[in-house]
Amino acid sequence: MGTSIEIETQGEHQYVVQLRDDDEVTETWFTITPSILDRLRRSDEEEEHFVRRTAEFLVRRQGVADFPDIVDLEDVIAT
Repeated sequence: MGTSIEIETQGEHQYVVQLRDDDEVTETWFTITPSILDRLRRSDEEEEHFVRRTAEFLVRRQGVADFPDIVDLEDVIAT
């Protein structure tokens, strides 16, 4: 089984993402700024699309147990 990703909106530009794999479950807060959204958006893509893609990208590079408590998409793009 892979990692499941559930996203819940928590207000403007903030999301709680629950990551679950075989042994671990973790929750992470994701923040996306309007300026980053403007840079990334190509059409009418929803913010949640970018949150999901970022979570998928990060989970391929680190385990669910090692996921940070807070992810700022601007920081991810900068690195």
